[in-house]
Order: sequence, then structure tokens, then C-alpha cells
Amino acid sequence: MQMRHVMLKLCGSALLGLAAGTTVAQNIPADILASARAAGVIRIANTQSSPPWSLIDDKLQPAGYDVEVAKEVARRIGVAKVVFVADSFKNFVEGLKAGKYDLVMNDLTPTPEREKQVDFAAPYGVEDFRIFVLSSNSTIKDQPDLKGRKVGVTTGTSNETWARAHLKESDIRTYDNGGFVFNDLGNGRIDAVISSHFGGMKYANVNKLPIKEVGPVLIYQLSAPAMVKGQPALKDAVSKAIADMTRDGTLDRLARRWVGPEFDMVGDIQRALRQQ
Repeated sequence: MQMRHVMLKLCGSALLGLAAGTTVAQNIPADILASARAAGVIRIANTQSSPPWSLIDDKLQPAGYDVEVAKEVARRIGVAKVVFVADSFKNFVEGLKAGKYDLVMNDLTPTPEREKQVDFAAPYGVEDFRIFVLSSNSTIKDQPDLKGRKVGVTTGTSNETWARAHLKESDIRTYDNGGFVFNDLGNGRIDAVISSHFGGMKYANVNKLPIKEVGPVLIYQLSAPAMVKGQPALKDAVSKAIADMTRDGTLDRLARRWVGPEFDMVGDIQRALRQQ
């Protein structure tokens, strides 16, 4: 009798698990674009902590280059309102697959591993990635000098993917938050950080950490809107909006405002595409 009770509980748990899985699937409409247009709302994820791409402004509202591009993309695909959902890089892919949001637009690079799990629309952003070390460091000047060194990266980012692929003889240390990795660099717990120029210089200039970037650009990394697989209408509409924003100067205008007056966003996107 007791065994029968246990078996019934196990079966019940299995059914609940199946039901939960069904609920997750039901969070994702068959046609996200049509659903978003009908509701007048699209949910877009970003970290809200990676300036100049995504941040919280002095009015406690999401702001930054990716945020402004996302708002304009939403307008051009026929959706009146964007609800921004804060999440971390390491959660973006699973968050899309679980239906937590409809798009991710936060400096997310299309990598082969990510493209196995989610789809990407056309790229709208690009960054160059460098080595950052303490200002007093005179021994690390380029990629070969990282052999045997402790190198920090942010968990789940393309920086981590690149570092694991190209720094085989380094001790890769992962951090959930970009602030933590740079704090450890400043405290001497790690020897170097792989980060974007903008990310690293923010900690140097704004946070006043005694760090510097060294060596040439390691790689250009594109950013593109990510979405769950099986949404051709959404992918095509977002890609068309970005293509139109490229042609009419919107991307360059937003980049000059948020990234820097001299930043050649469209030109660097083309250079990054040729690098692939």
C-alpha cells in the first residue's frame, strides 16, 4: 500500500513536470510578431548595467544605445510599447527559450553556439575587444603575454567564448558581473581582463580604477537582436527595420549620441562582417 502511494506520487510529479513544460511552451506565441502587434507591447531583455549599450538613467529608466535602437525597431515593426526586462548575459538564451521575453537587445553577439539555440536578426552594433591590465603592469602587452596568467571574463558573454577558444594556456576566471571582474583586476586577484573598449574604459574613467588597455584589437564582435527559433516573421521584420535604420542614418545618429561623436557604427559593422 505504501509502495502504491509512492508510485502515485511519482506519477503525479511526472505529470506536473509535463504540465509545467507545457506551460513554458505556451508562454511563446506561435507568431510573436502578430501577438505583439495585437497587444501593442513587446518584451525586450537587457542587462541595464552595461553602458553605453544599456543602463539606468537618472530618472531610473532604461537608457543607452541598445535601448534606443530597440524602441525604434519596435516602432518600425508596428509595436507601440516596449517593456524592458532586466536579466544577465548568462540567462539570455534560456530566457528566450522559456518565453520570459520576446527579444534580447543588449550587445549580444551571434556565436555558433548561440545560433544552435536561438535565431538572430541583422546586426545593429559592434564593439572592439581588448586586454585590460593594471596601470602599473609592464609585462602584459599583447595576447601571447597572457600565457599562464589569470584572465577574467564575464560569464556567458562572447568574451568568455573567445577567451576559452584562444587563451588555452591561460587560467580563465569567470564572473557574473562586469563590476566584480574589474574590481578583482584592481585588487590584483587576476592579471588581466578581456573586455570591450567601452566596458573597460568606463571602469577606468568613471570608477577611477587604476587600469589601462594594452595591445591591438583582439576581435570585433557584432551585436544583433536574438529571438526564439521558429519566428520568421519577427526575424524578417526586425532585420528590415535595422536595414532601413542603417540606410537612413538612424544607427549612426544614435551611436554618436550614446557611444561617441566619432564612432563609425555602420562602418565598423561592415568591417566586422568582413572579418568573419
